[in-house]
Amino acid sequence: MPAHRPEECDQLLFKTIDTGDLDAALELYEPDAVFVVAPGQVVTGHAAIREVLRGMLAAGGVGNIEGVTSVVSTDGSVAFTRTKGSATHAGPDGKPVTVEFHSVEVVRKQPDGTWRIAIDDPSGMGLA
Repeated sequence: MPAHRPEECDQLLFKTIDTGDLDAALELYEPDAVFVVAPGQVVTGHAAIREVLRGMLAAGGVGNIEGVTSVVSTDGSVAFTRTKGSATHAGPDGKPVTVEFHSVEVVRKQPDGTWRIAIDDPSGMGLA
């Protein structure tokens, strides 16, 4: 299920994570994509991103997207997206914990016209 618009990258990512489809989630990333795990901690490539996503799936929970905005380059090949939403999962004591986020991504148009994530910063904190 490829993304046909920049905004769909995050929308589809949440859908695949919510359904537990790790392989489909990973296909939304370019092979050498960069993922910001935490401020100052980045991983690169499908193998490393698979492990991060696996941890997200193991934590369980439900994500909710309130909105996705994007700005596309003038040549239409790259876009910057920003997603606002929340994620709820069980905390250490078993009670639900909801975290709001404002993620940022750089997505790139592929030769077949679909879009994939090149840089993913779920917390929107970058390298701060």
